[in-house]
Amino acid sequence: MEKAIEVKGLKKAFKGKEVLKGVDLEVKRGEIFALLGSNGAGKTTMFRILATLLRPDGGAAIVNGFDVASKPEQVRHAISLTGQFAAVDEVLTGRENLIMIAKLRHLAQPRQVADDLLKRFGLTDAADRKPSTYSGGMRRRLDIALSLVGKPNIIFLDEPTTGLDPEARIEVWKIVKELADSGTTVFLTTQYLEEAEQLADRIAILHEGRIIAGGTLAELKKLFPQAKVEYVEKQPTLEEIFLAIIGKKEAV
Repeated sequence: MEKAIEVKGLKKAFKGKEVLKGVDLEVKRGEIFALLGSNGAGKTTMFRILATLLRPDGGAAIVNGFDVASKPEQVRHAISLTGQFAAVDEVLTGRENLIMIAKLRHLAQPRQVADDLLKRFGLTDAADRKPSTYSGGMRRRLDIALSLVGKPNIIFLDEPTTGLDPEARIEVWKIVKELADSGTTVFLTTQYLEEAEQLADRIAILHEGRIIAGGTLAELKKLFPQAKVEYVEKQPTLEEIFLAIIGKKEAV
């Protein structure tokens, strides 16, 4: 399958401290790829480099066929980035937010673009209200809708369900799965390991600036000690796998 993102030997340091220490990873087109790691592991730095907001100090990152350092404009045309908190304009209505982004992207018929996305994300009834009146799940839906204006090939979601209640979190999961089903490549970070279990086709664990494990959930389970058999066979959760892998590396 064609690669949407390819990272080789990626390095980044701040004030002499290495945050990324030679990261290698690949993301296939149309898949949901989850990057896991503790706070300070380098996840946000990685995202900012792939979204052309930071220049790497070494290595290479290719996004949608373009190098992030030498072809940042081409990369930006192909991607969209949604941060940890909803980046919506509180003064404008939901519809006006979408129309504004469509105009900034120089799209034809921005009102039609807005109406289509409002319908797709179940926000038509709230279209003419300000986001300050929305629930947390509705704000996040609007935020992701804003990210899809212009139909980007790749969407980066940085902890997309942070602060959401369980019902809103499931709502966002459904949207992410629909995005992948429609052919969009989704690269996400999350602190909720259950989220990666539910969504990701493949998972990578970033620890102290390096990828220390990666693969499908089934492949990662093979790194975990054999399941204990008591009355029933207990399969390890992704959280148990993650903690075991991190613990292993810290003990070295």
